[in-house]
Amino acid sequence: MDINFSNIKDSRVQIRLRKLQLSDAKSIYQNVKDKAIVRYTLQIPHPYYLSDARKFINYSIKAYREKTAYIFGIEHIDKKTIIGIVSVAKVDRKNKNCELGYWLGKKYWHQGIASNAVGMILDFAFNKLKMHRVYASAFASNTGSVRVLEKNGFLLEGVLFENYWRNRKWHNLFLYGILKDNYCK
Repeated sequence: MDINFSNIKDSRVQIRLRKLQLSDAKSIYQNVKDKAIVRYTLQIPHPYYLSDARKFINYSIKAYREKTAYIFGIEHIDKKTIIGIVSVAKVDRKNKNCELGYWLGKKYWHQGIASNAVGMILDFAFNKLKMHRVYASAFASNTGSVRVLEKNGFLLEGVLFENYWRNRKWHNLFLYGILKDNYCK
């Protein structure tokens, strides 16, 4: 399946979603090396190196080709740089569900960009991939991410209490989900 994202844009925040290219490694690295980005993530190492960004991009290209994950850069249209990532992974075609993931460079927080990017990837998951359910998780203390999920119609399905030891303390993990029937676009 070949998906063209050139027409998926949000005029309010001037972003679009597109496949990653190796030339995006520097902008990914510049955003992710900030410890504030990895504070609430489970998959991103710290410290983060340019080589990590290249490995991630190569993984995203391979996963897209194999249709196991669809990882897209959130591109700032004016600057033509990647300012974050949004993805659907663990794509289970039999059970029609997948996992949402995202991060956004710190200087782009609190502008509605993450919420809009998540809305765009949900449209892709439900209407292009024909998923029935999309699920996500967020540290309970990550109020920004919780707001992004709830703003997009995700419902809290459960809590994994003190499930992760991170930064010398235990964290609760909120589990969220949204069904196609509850998705409003």
